[in-house]
Amino acid sequence: MSHRTRVWIALWAVYLLWGSTYLGIAIAVETTPPLLAVSTRFVAAGAIMSAVVLVRGASMRVPLRGVASCLVIGCLLPGANAVLFFAERDVPIGLASLIVASVPLWVIVLRLVGRERLPPAAMAGVGVGFAGVALLLRPGGGAPFGSVLLCVLSAFMWSVGSVLARRLPMPADPLVATAYEMLGGGFALLPFGLAVAGGVSPSASSVLAWAYLVLFGSVVGYTAYAWLLARAPLGMVSTYAFVNPVVAIVLGVLFRSEHLTGRILLGAGIVVAAVAVVVRQEPPSATQPEEGVR
Repeated sequence: MSHRTRVWIALWAVYLLWGSTYLGIAIAVETTPPLLAVSTRFVAAGAIMSAVVLVRGASMRVPLRGVASCLVIGCLLPGANAVLFFAERDVPIGLASLIVASVPLWVIVLRLVGRERLPPAAMAGVGVGFAGVALLLRPGGGAPFGSVLLCVLSAFMWSVGSVLARRLPMPADPLVATAYEMLGGGFALLPFGLAVAGGVSPSASSVLAWAYLVLFGSVVGYTAYAWLLARAPLGMVSTYAFVNPVVAIVLGVLFRSEHLTGRILLGAGIVVAAVAVVVRQEPPSATQPEEGVR
């Protein structure tokens, strides 16, 4: 198998696995309390990722400052995922994925607040992208407005975690950083998840969706992503940011009988196009361990 073929297989794995996590979340929370589902997901995924690190012959030992940074990021990113677990009880997965796709736009805003100088095209993309988000947020989109705002909160929390992950002292090995982030966020949420769980009786489909999120959404998806970052052009790898919502929309139509209105299609086109412009202008310059917390 040629190198180019392996790259495209890994890229499509990231497209499909991370794009399908929205469907997995929606099925998981059908019969499982959101906080319990998300906390146990990240504890399990973090434990598996730690095992992967050790099997590779690496060490989980990192400076205390690095562990503390991972715990901070872990509370933000799994926390953002927890908010999404709550939101997807009422929000169609296609709409949720489009709002969360605005993360690169929020990152640009936070960098501007930090007084960074950015390309004019990136700033123009942010303005156009938020116009698309505003269009999606208008009432009458088939979801309670409060739940849609939870998707916005999730995207904002994710962007804050992404920006901080580039500024705090993180472990050099992105797999180690991801493992600590998952474990830190998962264990921080677990007591709350257990406290509000009550009598849990998950269906077989919810259990399978939870397992899919652990193994494929987090572990396999991030492994493919990390492999791509080391072996493929960064501009190509970054295309997942605007392909994932398209995958989620298709899965929502096929498996959740979701309907696409003209307004949602227009908003989707605006948001995806704007994110594509922003990502192309500001491609990732290094491995991003926070992306493993999917």
